[in-house]
Amino acid sequence: MANKSRAEARLRRHARVRKNLAGTAARPRLNVFRSLTGIYAQVIDDQAGHTLVSASTVDKDLRDKIKGLKKSEQAKLVGRTVAERALSKGIETVVFDRGGYRYIGRVKALADGAREGGLRF
Repeated sequence: MANKSRAEARLRRHARVRKNLAGTAARPRLNVFRSLTGIYAQVIDDQAGHTLVSASTVDKDLRDKIKGLKKSEQAKLVGRTVAERALSKGIETVVFDRGGYRYIGRVKALADGAREGGLRF
């Protein structure tokens, strides 16, 4: 058990959470992935297996806006952007999937940004 990497431990936590959490067409799943340099958010319909909208720090239209911002501020901007894109497609409520990460820092900032943008979860 002690030789498990942090990434493997996160994947095990994510799998455990995902057993009881799935996105539907009526209420899709807002998934978060956090890397060392960026943060990525997707709104997913698990029944159809499709990503409905996404936003990340590597998006062409977001790249210029996030230059010089702290990582948590970048995450908040990504959250607002994914919320705007979801609302434009008629998605108002989602299920938040923190992806096995703790609900602090950048993950919390993204969730706060998405709530500010108008998503309900």
